[in-house]
Amino acid sequence: MKIFAKISLCAAFVCGAAVTSFAGQGAPTGAAVDPTADEQKALDALKGKLEGAIVWATSRSNSHHDIWIMNADGTNARALTKSDNVDWFPRISPDGSTVMFNRSKDGWVPENDANYPEKWDLWMVDISGENARKVVDNATWGTWRPDGKSIVFSRAGKVFLMELSSKAEKMILDGEKAFNKSGVILQEPNMSPDGKHLAITLRGSMRETGVWDLEKGGWTKSGDGCQIDWNFDGSKLYRVNPTGNGGTAAPSEILWFSAKEGKQIEKVGFFGIPKNVKLMDLPGRRSHEYFPRLSPDGKWLVWGATDKGHDHDMFDYELYMWKIGSPVESATRITYHSGNDRWPDIWLGKVPVKEAPAADVAAKAETAAAGAVGAVAAGASDAKMDELIKAIKDLTEAVKGLQDGKNASVPPNP
Repeated sequence: MKIFAKISLCAAFVCGAAVTSFAGQGAPTGAAVDPTADEQKALDALKGKLEGAIVWATSRSNSHHDIWIMNADGTNARALTKSDNVDWFPRISPDGSTVMFNRSKDGWVPENDANYPEKWDLWMVDISGENARKVVDNATWGTWRPDGKSIVFSRAGKVFLMELSSKAEKMILDGEKAFNKSGVILQEPNMSPDGKHLAITLRGSMRETGVWDLEKGGWTKSGDGCQIDWNFDGSKLYRVNPTGNGGTAAPSEILWFSAKEGKQIEKVGFFGIPKNVKLMDLPGRRSHEYFPRLSPDGKWLVWGATDKGHDHDMFDYELYMWKIGSPVESATRITYHSGNDRWPDIWLGKVPVKEAPAADVAAKAETAAAGAVGAVAAGASDAKMDELIKAIKDLTEAVKGLQDGKNASVPPNP
């Protein structure tokens, strides 16, 4: 019993702060809130500045969390997945066509159970919201390799590389053997662009972040905190650190470091944190930063922040966007909802959404119109007429999308 109690207590901590078990429940769906005049001004200034997409997990329309998508400039937010299970940790493929994410096997499962791979699978969905499919059983923390042909993921204390075409899996790190310690959990493994190193958050019987050398073996510790990752070319490492400004639960901030041959250059120790290592620490109460994600070009940062609480999947985290190098105060809040918003990812460029040929849309519209005329003549029921009206409305939107789709980075979900 004492051993079980110790394990349960250890599992109830994330990034050094206590969290509560919400098994069997769900997250608050919350409600939309209005931005202040200054926040609205910042949102308006961001509109049209970037082309691309941001995806994230949210409880705003489903207490079990769905994946949502918006334009990279913070506009046109909409649902990408709809499931009775928990969808979270979305990652956009390098070509922008596909989103990979974690999905629970059965209803509500708290994120705190990410260490139990038997509760999760990896799924993918087209960026249009179509063709959702399972790709890996019993896995979490899936990330893409630069060519989009393979992925990296965790199963508790082990990390695997899988070729998508063949589904062939290869274990690339066994945490217990590597660290010679039982109970080591490997969270959010991010392989360096050159494939030689693995940035990892250690949990379970070890609690730190760092980089494992896949070629030579050996561990280089970065420090405490969590969510360590690389920039686009491997010249930088960034992570969450449990210091700085913060909400009522605990302080946190986002740090970044220069990296050479997979090793962190700047050090964080007894004498504090060098100024050039501090990437983002919002002023004010909403400064409990988590889920940092650099844009593919390394020029923008998206992340989540809350002013109270800690649970990743329960509390009111809001998403922010910031052009790196500009004043911290210029960071733009891009979500306004008291539900839970977390784990954003950003992709820049023209989103490759497949569009139906104009001829197909026109033919469907003609068929629907003919059906409506026939239904009226035959005295169709109200329910049938409502169904036909909806079909015509959907087709009208599709035709409109063909006409002006070039003006929208992420077209509406069909």
